[in-house]
Amino acid sequence: MWKTATKSTLPDQLRLTDPSLRGQLEALPASQVLIGLGAEGQPVRVDLDAESPHVLILSAAGGGTSTILRTLTAQLLHHGGHALVLDIKRISQRWARGLPAVTYRSNIADIHDALVGLGDEMKRRLDHVDQHGDTAGLTRLTLVFESADRTLRELARHWDKVQEEGAPKTSPAVDAYEELLFAGRAARIHVLAGAQSHSTALGREQFSTVILGRVTTRGWSRLAPQIYPAPKSSPHPGRAHVVQGPTPTRRRPCA
Repeated sequence: MWKTATKSTLPDQLRLTDPSLRGQLEALPASQVLIGLGAEGQPVRVDLDAESPHVLILSAAGGGTSTILRTLTAQLLHHGGHALVLDIKRISQRWARGLPAVTYRSNIADIHDALVGLGDEMKRRLDHVDQHGDTAGLTRLTLVFESADRTLRELARHWDKVQEEGAPKTSPAVDAYEELLFAGRAARIHVLAGAQSHSTALGREQFSTVILGRVTTRGWSRLAPQIYPAPKSSPHPGRAHVVQGPTPTRRRPCA
């Protein structure tokens, strides 16, 4: 569901089932997802193959991060993709539980194992690319990382508790996340990460598309230092700025 930025040009709410959006969604190639509509009603899209393999969504509590993650993921699933959903809150992405093309994990130990397993899957896929020269035959796979900032901290703590003598000091799950950001595009694996606060552990350089809602001036300076002065955030859920390249799109509403 989208909240609009300009009530004079757009209805109060938009849903993926609305006829006005249905045609746009069906016309998109499988590599593209519709983020939302701009203040003048123009579509805001991202191509995960050609433009930005990963998307970072940063917003204070109640800013719509979970809804944006859900909407982008639903589009990728519609085109035959698979998803690994990590939901440490246990309630933010309940819709994903039990879906045939989705693996859902909420317990920190299970999240650790899932990330390590996804890292292994990426290596297998990269070997496939080395052998065959392309990603043909590889299903698009999306890591949907709810509360990524909090989860990465919990993963580090978890590893401190369970690691055995002689094991690597850094959590293998955190290492796998970093590798996915670095090499995931080549293996047709994408990261959709949502967070309430930015940290160096989240990464930044690998996110060519950043969605910012209810972000402080300090957050803008960290995530989009090229934008000055920082645009004013909207208090309404679902209203955000999308930064793709050097300039943001003003008040682009996000699902």
